[in-house]
Amino acid sequence: MQVTKRKIMDKEAPNRSTSIVNGRSSNILNWDDVRFSWAYPKYKKMLGNFWTPFEINMSTDVKQFPTLTADEQDSFLKIIGLLALLDSIQTDFAGKVADYLTDSSLNALMIILAQQEVIHNHSYSYILSSLVPKDVQDQTFDFWRTVPVLQERNDFVIKGYEAFAEEANVENMLRAIVYDVILEGLFFYSGFAYFYHLARKQKMVATSTMINYINRDEQLHVDLFVKIYQELLEEYPQYKTAEWDAEVQKIFKEAAELEVAWAREVIGDKIEGLDCEDVEAYVYFYANVRCNQLGHERPFEGYRKNPLKWIKAYEEVDLGKTDFFEQRSRQYTKINIEDNGFDDL
Repeated sequence: MQVTKRKIMDKEAPNRSTSIVNGRSSNILNWDDVRFSWAYPKYKKMLGNFWTPFEINMSTDVKQFPTLTADEQDSFLKIIGLLALLDSIQTDFAGKVADYLTDSSLNALMIILAQQEVIHNHSYSYILSSLVPKDVQDQTFDFWRTVPVLQERNDFVIKGYEAFAEEANVENMLRAIVYDVILEGLFFYSGFAYFYHLARKQKMVATSTMINYINRDEQLHVDLFVKIYQELLEEYPQYKTAEWDAEVQKIFKEAAELEVAWAREVIGDKIEGLDCEDVEAYVYFYANVRCNQLGHERPFEGYRKNPLKWIKAYEEVDLGKTDFFEQRSRQYTKINIEDNGFDDL
């Protein structure tokens, strides 16, 4: 079934949308009158996560970067290059999805998501400009052109996105969201593990703080797309089939193998104290988590527990603005988000 773009204004339609896609809405955003009860709490959480790279003092990292081993520096730069590419794609993809969401509140959330992806990309530029000369920065942002493992991963995700961009229908939107959850909820994670490993050794803590903020944003982004996916399936239950479940599992299996290949490329046996086999198991674990979040069977037998237990201290930081690494308050939310007059939304 095709999906149509949201009208800029529909004078005859209600403010509250009649459907997540292919519905009607005036496109006037009134948070007191939205279709989805989870939209406003999600909006508050995303606002509460607001941050900018300028907040992070890079002076210690500037001194430490030259002391990293050649392998540590190489992995550091390659992972930054990868993350920059992924978030660049996300910025554009969020806008393409937003065009087809009938509900104005979901459109607003997608715009915030895209803005956060821009901040993520800014943070990578900020890190690199602090640590390395311009020619190395340019080289880092071009890794995706020359590293075969990266090219294969990129082609994998882009094919899912482009199918929806070229033919906007419900099935392609569902499939594109699967690829999105993989990008934001799986393809970042061996890279995140590397930076958290440096942080637990008290190396490059400022960079790891930024990565922590990005990680928290991406968790919210994954949850947002999962909810959109679930609402689509509720409104179009004809796609709830065994064949679709099998396809999603197959996509996750391929994605996990691509992420494992990347982990072997940038971590392998060259990063002291970070076992690549543990990182591989971590990837399979998260592939199971994300596929199950979407409502499908886990693609890998076993892998029910996180093998990198130490990483929970970095992944599960409260979604406020507490700086885990420097232990100081960075709270932007000025009021209790559960008590502001919109509790019944």
